[in-house]
Amino acid sequence: MENRHLKSYSLKEIPNYKIHGRTDETKYPLPVFFNGGGIEVSVTGKELWIDIESVYKVHEMWIAYEINGELIGRQMLPYGRTKICLFRNMSPDTVKNVYLFRELQAMTEERDHQLLIWGMESDGEFLPVEEKAYKLEFVGDSITSGEGTYGAQTEEDWISMFKSCSHSFPYLVSKEMHAEFRAISQSGWGVLTGWDNNPDHNVPSRYEKICGFEEGKTAGESGADKPYDFSEWIPDAVIINLGTNDASAFKEPMWRDSYSGRTFKQHKNADGSYMRKDVLRLEKAMTDFLTMVRKDNPTAHILWAYGMIGHELSPIIKEAVENYKKESKDLNVSFLELPDTSEEQMGSLQHPGKKSHECATRVIAGYLKKQLSC
Repeated sequence: MENRHLKSYSLKEIPNYKIHGRTDETKYPLPVFFNGGGIEVSVTGKELWIDIESVYKVHEMWIAYEINGELIGRQMLPYGRTKICLFRNMSPDTVKNVYLFRELQAMTEERDHQLLIWGMESDGEFLPVEEKAYKLEFVGDSITSGEGTYGAQTEEDWISMFKSCSHSFPYLVSKEMHAEFRAISQSGWGVLTGWDNNPDHNVPSRYEKICGFEEGKTAGESGADKPYDFSEWIPDAVIINLGTNDASAFKEPMWRDSYSGRTFKQHKNADGSYMRKDVLRLEKAMTDFLTMVRKDNPTAHILWAYGMIGHELSPIIKEAVENYKKESKDLNVSFLELPDTSEEQMGSLQHPGKKSHECATRVIAGYLKKQLSC
């Protein structure tokens, strides 16, 4: 039944709203590429709907939303364009802050995978959105993507339902810090290689694109492959959580590209230690990435926060951070070891669960509060 008391707005017609996450703001409908990306409004009225579209073949899209800072809903989207009621029958004169965001990471495994925002419907007035105290950028892998933060420990199906932003440490740290955040993450990827030694699955190679992880015709049309303009959103801190998959690569067989015959492998010595030449190759990838992040974010504090699934690479990352600081004279960089995940804190998909992310949040937020208040 048509809601005749509601006014429909295309996104361009809404007088006040905030876009979250890396995107091409010139595109309409607005593409939402990353976990945590979405839209925030402050609106009066009794009722609010969003006009949204989801495109996928296998990995269905999930979203979540909060009202006045509290998580209210999380759901799977049907394929295609749909309208979702975010609230109704609320006091018309009060201002409701609504933040709707993508739960799911960018899905490299599936071409033409899209979340698009068309507009909203409301009987209220859209007011300016309050600015947060900080801006934080999070760069990482499946941990940053929140893989395993929903679902029972016994779940092993690699599906969208068990990945989430709303229980992940980037979201939780940002709540604790009263910060706006952006996440750039991809499950299974590393600094040098992916978990399986695939050298093409390294996050630095995609970092300077709006969303280098999204592929396919529709992603290209939405601007995913464009260079990202780092000057339009300047973070106070960049938090890197990479290395877990690089550690796995030392244990996995050689990667081989069946098409070109190209191979790659990180090796262990006979005694189980890491081969030095491969350690040096990994350290160089780390220092090169720190150099890139500093070039792109001249004023940000860079924090390499590693752990949650083992600490095998802690000495290597520490050495890489110290080498970078020594060579660059850049002292606004640090390393922070995160608590390992206990058996009780494990979530689904053999990944850290919500309790583990809450532990990491306390450590990261505690550190950042001290660092950024200096």
